[in-house]
Amino acid sequence: MPTQIVVPDLGESVVEATVLRWLKQAGERVDAGETVVELETDKVNLEVSAPNAGVLASVAHQAGEDVRVGDVLGTIQEAPIAQAPKLTASPSIESAGAPSRAQAAPSAPADVTATPVAQRMADTSGIDIRQVPSSSADGRVTKQDVENYLEQQKLKLSSPPLRETTVSNPAPVPPREISALQAVDVSARANREERVRMSRRRQTIARRLMQAQQTAAILTTFNEADMSGVMELRKQRKETFHQRFGVNLGLMSFFVKAVIGALKAFPRLNAEIQDDEIVFKHYYDIGIAVGAEEGLVVPVLRDADRMSFAEIESKIKEFSTKAQDGTLSLDDLRGGTFTITNGGVFGSLLSAPILNPPQVGILGMHKIEERPIARDGQVIIRPMMYLALSYDHRLVDGREAVQFLVRIKELLEDPTALLLEG
Repeated sequence: MPTQIVVPDLGESVVEATVLRWLKQAGERVDAGETVVELETDKVNLEVSAPNAGVLASVAHQAGEDVRVGDVLGTIQEAPIAQAPKLTASPSIESAGAPSRAQAAPSAPADVTATPVAQRMADTSGIDIRQVPSSSADGRVTKQDVENYLEQQKLKLSSPPLRETTVSNPAPVPPREISALQAVDVSARANREERVRMSRRRQTIARRLMQAQQTAAILTTFNEADMSGVMELRKQRKETFHQRFGVNLGLMSFFVKAVIGALKAFPRLNAEIQDDEIVFKHYYDIGIAVGAEEGLVVPVLRDADRMSFAEIESKIKEFSTKAQDGTLSLDDLRGGTFTITNGGVFGSLLSAPILNPPQVGILGMHKIEERPIARDGQVIIRPMMYLALSYDHRLVDGREAVQFLVRIKELLEDPTALLLEG
């Protein structure tokens, strides 16, 4: 009797997923526990394994189709099947010489290293990942590399060979012919456009950002911090810190500790609104915004108040690696009571971050820049950083938000107080 492959529990508040790709074709043998299909959810990609060994007898949902928890994805037959159906899918890009999606290899060749997102794009577009040149120092093919390769192929197909022509004393073009030429130009531009379906994760990001704007009364307050003390402490301790813990002493651990100290002083920033009640959180799960190929993700430091500087830096490094490899789990992303986002790593000098619902506060870090400031009647140069706190004005008053941000500034400018109170 065939064994069903079903959509597993997708985690908290996640009930739907999209079939990303099948790693096995119908008719192929599979081992118990071997991954046969990959699903894309709002938060992470999930691998679904074969419940037992046998042959993949049927596929109920093709790549790109939406499924819900408990839906049957396919079946496994214990005995071999003489003539099993093959997976078919319409090609994503119709072009001369380009293979269809069904002909594309489901995974990267052994001699090519590619990110999961890049490999998925190559599979969907029907191209051989080995043909895509890498722009990375480590030789890994990225999403941007695949996009560049596809664009180059389209230009080759859509650009006719140029012919030299000589025109002497051209006659004026009548208005009707001008309109026709304009129509041709619009049509040519349409041929140079590309429509790509938004990934489930990008759709979720868009929906949640709109939700934050529409359901919360978002205000932002700004301040700046003199980072001299933190930078001097890092300079003194970075070598011994790395030797002892095997990780660099970065800025983020200082900010996590400063945020926790401020949250303890102003607990409304660590709460949320549920109907007509305020839920105060007496724990500190700090979300750290991390950029990934598929979009921004916010893994969470659980009980960050109990973590050392080294534990914070190690966990953030682990999150960053997982985000780039697409291996973050649902547990990594679940929950969070307050979020920190660092636009400074991309060169941002000042910005107003958007809330991460249902949280009521988010801190924005920015680029450290040497600026002249007045100190004790003298103009001196100091490494300064603009800080931004966006908050939900329904729960947090302006005075409370300003004092919260001032507290963070004080803790950053006095690392001794940060160690004691953070």
